[in-house]
Amino acid sequence: MFLTISTTGVPERPATDLGFLLHKHPGKAQAFSTSYGTAHVLYPEAGVERCTAALLLEVDAVALVRRGRGKGRGGAPDAALAQYVNDRPYAASSLLAVALSAVFSSAMRGVCKARPELPGQPLPLRIEVPALPARGGPALVGRLFEPLGWTVTAVPVLLDTEFPQWGDSRYVRLVLEADTLTLAEALRHLYVLLPVLDDAKHYWVASDEVAKLLRAGEGWLPGHPEQKLITSRYLTRRWSLTREAMERLELVRLAEADDSEVEEIDNAVGEDSESEEKPTPLAVQRRDAIVAALRASGAARVLDLGCGQGQLVQELLRNPAFSEIVGLDVSMRALTIASRRLKLDRMGERQAARVKLLQGSLSYTDKRLQGYDAAVLSEVIEHLDLPRLPALEYAVFGTARPRTVLVTTPNVEYNVRWESLPAGHVRHGDHRFEWTREEFRGWAAGVAERHGYEVEFVPVGPDDPEVGPPTQMAVFVTVDKKTVGKKTVDKKKEVEAA
Repeated sequence: MFLTISTTGVPERPATDLGFLLHKHPGKAQAFSTSYGTAHVLYPEAGVERCTAALLLEVDAVALVRRGRGKGRGGAPDAALAQYVNDRPYAASSLLAVALSAVFSSAMRGVCKARPELPGQPLPLRIEVPALPARGGPALVGRLFEPLGWTVTAVPVLLDTEFPQWGDSRYVRLVLEADTLTLAEALRHLYVLLPVLDDAKHYWVASDEVAKLLRAGEGWLPGHPEQKLITSRYLTRRWSLTREAMERLELVRLAEADDSEVEEIDNAVGEDSESEEKPTPLAVQRRDAIVAALRASGAARVLDLGCGQGQLVQELLRNPAFSEIVGLDVSMRALTIASRRLKLDRMGERQAARVKLLQGSLSYTDKRLQGYDAAVLSEVIEHLDLPRLPALEYAVFGTARPRTVLVTTPNVEYNVRWESLPAGHVRHGDHRFEWTREEFRGWAAGVAERHGYEVEFVPVGPDDPEVGPPTQMAVFVTVDKKTVGKKTVDKKKEVEAA
């Protein structure tokens, strides 16, 4: 995957100023690690009159399959035919756009500390992309780039030069030329329009993509004649995100037309219009309580057993105190959603090294779960049939045996406080049981005694004086062997004395 950026110059303003703007020295060849391979920056030519910077993205096809799978919305379009043999390593796509953003991030923002006057100056630019997927053909390429000030040459690539009668492929050789644009503007155009023309993305598109689109499209997207197509394709046709982006772009257009700020236009609702604060959801309170308990225990390596869609894993990743986080669930669908939530395919290497998602069942012992500081069973036990609880107990407390175990479960006594919950019904259709405080404490005390733990109980949510909190949490901590032996001796003496 290849792209070149060229400019010309004169002795008073040498073309090698391009090196300052890109923050890459023309005399060096540099390599940068990305989630899907290695990006190389080199200068085929660097002189006073002409300078060319090249970005070569060497895609690791195996990493692309393993991390992205090429499935779901935004997946690589050819992955259904062949996971390992497709055009992704060769044709300009969202992979190249992400590499541009990562390698030339300062240039894209228009920042140059060494020569602060350079980023605002238009340059004579020539950009070449040898292989660009163009779903819509050369005509669409022109409609996207020409309104931005580019002279566009999009030459279709034949399906096979030996058989020209087969016609053109969906790829073009693209050349863009302009002398009225800054380098930052040019890079932002490419960042948005390369995946738009490919009409696919290699990663799951989440709500944060709207903000990325608006940042990269600032100054040109609100007035672009193909705004709707660009927005829809960039957001992989997710209608809710597209609608949000279009509404915000319309606010920007109105503000520019009125020569005012967006905040002045978007003032229909005042900041103090809502007099009452919205209550914190119980799920958030539960995660906060779990994180606080883990911090208090000093745990660094944490298991989230029955991690579901990864909400707790995501919360733990925000805290640098947790150096290793493992999420385990029996459902591959839940793990796939968790991976998308965490954006594992776009996560930096250092952050990615902290998290791991595993498929497994808590009804069976698993050597992979041994040696961790703490384990969390958040709203898990009530999803198991009661006869299967001893198996979970042995797998977690007997075999994995982390120093600290946190277990949360609904308090059935609190259900009378839920106005929308019919009498006698459990909170979720998949709950096999819901315990009273006494039942939960009895089970937890038995587990602690059988496996050498001490247990304390923490209320989560408002602690009602009559029915208790909505969620009950047990904090198990391993007991030192000497302490266990002493307690056994003391118990024996009490029995003898009696």
